[in-house]
Amino acid sequence: MSVEMDQMLFEVRDYRAVELVHSDIPVIQRFLTENPEYFLSAEGCMPADTQAKEEFESELPEGWAYTRKHAIGFIDASNELAAFATLVSDLFADGVWHLGLFMLSTDRHGHGVARYLYDGLENWLKASGAKWLRLGVIAGNVRAEHFWERNGYLETRRRHGVAMRNATHTLRVMIKPLGEAGLSEYLNLVKRDRPDAS
Repeated sequence: MSVEMDQMLFEVRDYRAVELVHSDIPVIQRFLTENPEYFLSAEGCMPADTQAKEEFESELPEGWAYTRKHAIGFIDASNELAAFATLVSDLFADGVWHLGLFMLSTDRHGHGVARYLYDGLENWLKASGAKWLRLGVIAGNVRAEHFWERNGYLETRRRHGVAMRNATHTLRVMIKPLGEAGLSEYLNLVKRDRPDAS
């Protein structure tokens, strides 16, 4: 495994969270290929041979303000990639962190691993200055919907007709306030996520 261990961000139980770099793309690709369930469900197909490169290098839409994109790997005691997350800091407004992907290897599903890895990630995000967390979950992906709801995320609006490769979905935009600033403060800052936004 070629992940740079000097990029470690935090530890949670037997896992180390590391900032992934461009040279880690082959490791990410192997992980995505070996754990295709998300892509089969969300995009209606297996991950592309260039999926990791796309996840790592994709550009945000023109005009979207942000500070930085992050790719985070969760490395287990065997030095294998066990989970993968992508994040964008200060999306649309200062203190808004968007969680693009949060994928756990299939063999770890149903054992509570996602919960404590996510808890570690959220604690790190809060310490890094996040005031609100934002994500989009596919309506009808019951397992994911329940996971994010249990973790305190609140739906603010739905986006219909979102194309994802070979599939089209309705996305639930969900927000979690992390501090004193609540949901109303967030919606004042990010008008696109208001329930009445077009």
